[in-house]
Amino acid sequence: MRLDKFICKSTALTKAQAIIHIEDGDVKVNDNVITDIAAQVHENNNVALSGERLYPRPFRYLLMHKPAQTICSNIDEVYPSLFNYIDIERPQELHIVGRLDADTTGLVLITDDGRWSFNITSPNKLCPKVYRVQLRQPIDASAKQLFLQGINLQGEPQLTAPAILTIVDEKQVLLTITEGKFHQVKRMFASIGNKVVGLHRESIGSINLDVSEGQWRYLTVDEIKALGQ
Repeated sequence: MRLDKFICKSTALTKAQAIIHIEDGDVKVNDNVITDIAAQVHENNNVALSGERLYPRPFRYLLMHKPAQTICSNIDEVYPSLFNYIDIERPQELHIVGRLDADTTGLVLITDDGRWSFNITSPNKLCPKVYRVQLRQPIDASAKQLFLQGINLQGEPQLTAPAILTIVDEKQVLLTITEGKFHQVKRMFASIGNKVVGLHRESIGSINLDVSEGQWRYLTVDEIKALGQ
């Protein structure tokens, strides 16, 4: 964790205030004065501010059912931020793990643990995400093999990673992907001549959406461990 972030996570200081203390030489790491705000420190390091040892607050892990017409951002923009639905202290410290478009609903994970979120979003980790997709046109069963082989997205040099397509009915499917390219699900169906008219994320890894729209809860210890491996 960066030193300035460590101080913010251990105190009530803002980032700007933390930077001033670091650059003024008020911070020691393992008894050495550190003035580099980007220096990496571990939770077990002895980090002291003006002689007082700091201890970071525990990381937080949330699951939320994102409503439509909200954005995965910490602030309101064209659409309202989904954080308007979350009554929690220091929301500015949290970030969304794998964002959804404004018109997409479903499972969103939120945390302040960067290493944990990397294990979910990195393509190398092959973390499966399941989407329920409503289509404008009926889909043929032959599409299953196309998705399994990989789809050629416009502007992309390589095929998408193998994806599992399960047909629910002629205009509704479940799609399991392990990547998170920009607008990936919508672009995959556009590449085969169809259009997504409704998109809902049902699960990430072993975590299934189990709260009502606009509601959230903390993840259990077992859920955190399962996704962080």
